Amino acid sequence: MPIYEYRCTKCEARFSQQEEIEEHGRTPPACPQCRSRAVEQVLSPFFAKTVRKS
Repeated sequence: MPIYEYRCTKCEARFSQQEEIEEHGRTPPACPQCRSRAVEQVLSPFFAKTVRKS
């Protein structure tokens, strides 16, 4: 499951949440600090782990 990062527009808190792709975009998650649903998704750095040995 992918991890999405969000920022609350009311209290400015940043948080991440693991969601299934089908669930993403249906309803915004609640901010863990103020419980507001006024959140926006933010871009996060991409990390890929490979099994290739060097």
